[in-house]
Amino acid sequence: MSTSNDFSIVTERGGELVSRGQLDRFHQRYLWAGRYCRDRDVLEMACGTGPGLGYLASRSRSLVAGDLSETVLAIARANYADSVRLLRFDAAATPFASSSFDVVILFEAIYYLPDAGAFAREAHRLLRNGGVLLIATANKDLPDFNPSPFSKCYFNPPELASLLTRAGFDTKFYGGSPVDTSGPRAKALRYLKRLAVALHLIPGSMRGKRLLKRIVFGPLVQMPAQFLDAGVQYTPPQAIDSLSPDLRHQVLYCVAQKMSQ
Repeated sequence: MSTSNDFSIVTERGGELVSRGQLDRFHQRYLWAGRYCRDRDVLEMACGTGPGLGYLASRSRSLVAGDLSETVLAIARANYADSVRLLRFDAAATPFASSSFDVVILFEAIYYLPDAGAFAREAHRLLRNGGVLLIATANKDLPDFNPSPFSKCYFNPPELASLLTRAGFDTKFYGGSPVDTSGPRAKALRYLKRLAVALHLIPGSMRGKRLLKRIVFGPLVQMPAQFLDAGVQYTPPQAIDSLSPDLRHQVLYCVAQKMSQ
């Protein structure tokens, strides 16, 4: 991943204003991951400011996390002091020994990697036999999809399954945060977003997006610096077909298990 881009402008930070839907998606992906991390040795790559690290640490046997950006790592270090081991590293070339982890996590970041195949091979090297790579990513096949600045390549289920199978994984896919088609307002909002995407009217920075969200979604809520699961209802993602694009969910989840060698 190039160090020339300032990923801090597209990174979720504690205290920033987000839509309720965005906050729910953040909660759901860590609640999902927590079910795989209990009593396991866990690595979160591209952890950003680390809002989910405290939650993962409370469930894991051990937790290490890191990011390529020193700017966002500084925020994570300020939040966690010495309670979480934080390192700067490239997701495709980490400083860890082979077979060091039971779980590797990459959330909302695979599309920033210049070589996703190299990342997949590195995750395979890091995992013990039977270990799992957990990926959450945006669904590029929705009509109103808007790519993030600095993104390289988005993957739908067939594409990601192919990439991970070549790296030695067995994959299962799930969809989370179903698309809201419940009424005229929801349909109108999706139409307006699709139109804004087509006309390149959606801002690239988090600051610009906050203004747009306030106009479209109304009052915003604060992103927590550290995720606490108290009072948050978990909605398990639904199994989806890995052989075709998904048009029903905003978030794609993948569980890639390292096959025994």
